[in-house]
Amino acid sequence: MAKYTEQFKRSVVKDLLSGKGCSSREVARRHGVDHGTVRKWVAAWHGEAAFSKKYSHYDARFKLKVLQFMQTKTLSCRETGAVFDIRNPAIISSWKRQYDSGGIQALQPRPRRRPVKQPKASPPPKPTSPDEARTKEELLEELNYLRMENAYLKKLDALIRSESQSAAQKTQIVAGLRHQFPVDGLLKVAGLARSTFYYQCKALQMADKHAQLKARIRSVFEQHKGRYGYRRVTSAIRRLGTVVNHKTVQRLMQLMKLKSLVRPKKYRAFRGTVGRIAPNVLQRQFDADAPNQKWLTDITEFRVGEQKLYLSSVLDLYNGEIIAYETATRPVFALVAGMIKKAMKRLGPGDRPVVHSDQGWHYQMAAYQALLSKRALTQSMSRKGNCHDNATMESFFGTLKSEFFYPTRFESIEALQAGIKHYIHYYNHSRIKQKLNGLSPVMYRTQPVRP
Repeated sequence: MAKYTEQFKRSVVKDLLSGKGCSSREVARRHGVDHGTVRKWVAAWHGEAAFSKKYSHYDARFKLKVLQFMQTKTLSCRETGAVFDIRNPAIISSWKRQYDSGGIQALQPRPRRRPVKQPKASPPPKPTSPDEARTKEELLEELNYLRMENAYLKKLDALIRSESQSAAQKTQIVAGLRHQFPVDGLLKVAGLARSTFYYQCKALQMADKHAQLKARIRSVFEQHKGRYGYRRVTSAIRRLGTVVNHKTVQRLMQLMKLKSLVRPKKYRAFRGTVGRIAPNVLQRQFDADAPNQKWLTDITEFRVGEQKLYLSSVLDLYNGEIIAYETATRPVFALVAGMIKKAMKRLGPGDRPVVHSDQGWHYQMAAYQALLSKRALTQSMSRKGNCHDNATMESFFGTLKSEFFYPTRFESIEALQAGIKHYIHYYNHSRIKQKLNGLSPVMYRTQPVRP
């Protein structure tokens, strides 16, 4: 709604009342105002002070005067508001309802003050007289209340030291103390309704509908020594014949505080250009239609005390299987040569995989490249300083360390070597993958071919 100054309103009314024979519509059109507004201003005109705001607060006497004027002149609320310059005529009808129901007293303005907040729980009974003047029953009642309050707070502190109080937790505390104190008094101390207390008691007595599923989740999680997150746990449970949603498994694992292992980082063996750098043939195409089409290889480092162990392995991109590996206490060329010779024994007469690695010095050596050329294998290398070009191999090393190496304490290099052998067998034969439809690498490779 547009706002008009008092001077503008006076000029419009004087223009209409000037006697030039113009109608209210013509005057409204001339000044760009609605003609109904012009009629309202004319009705409120009673001199130069007509449009000055006179009242910021209406007392009961003024309200009564307005109502009597409206009744005497038989005017509407809008017409009456125009006469008394009341900006909101609807308030006059509200005054009329108040006067009709309660008389002049109902027109009195209400005092403005903030509402008093009521306490949620009733405080303990306070003594109204000195202890000497109180009866034995009153003293015993107060003593019993204080004992209940003290016992309740002790239970509460032991049960939920850092969590907010819920109705279920309060119910557990009250149920544990109901054999020592009256239920009514305990509910008063806890600020708990009787109906809520018995509802929660019934809910606590109900059997956990996920009890069997929780047992299966814990069994799978412990079987794989915490290496499975909720996705792999879900797939393992589904393979056992139980249909379950992964979100349910995730929620239950959070409730049971079962969290999979995490991984930090790796060995690098780049010494610059010491031989021939092969082109990046793989181009991050980390998928294969059949075994022995694309291989990845790399070296990683382990430390046990003051000793180190190096692992060189070959991964088949068809199913993520580790097809060959070699360990040594020094990252010499024989480590890589022995590994690639083991891998080549897996090749059939017509197999010619692409062998991808980083630009480590082992893979730049002429002796390594000669081993590949002897079997007509294509060599591929990542770009310099770009670990993403060999991401699948790096992912395997991260999984190996987070699931096997970091959570375990090894007393010797020999124990670590034996553990790596056991884990790689587990990784190939038992550890399922979502990418392989919930199968392990060997299970995926050996599954019957569907027509």
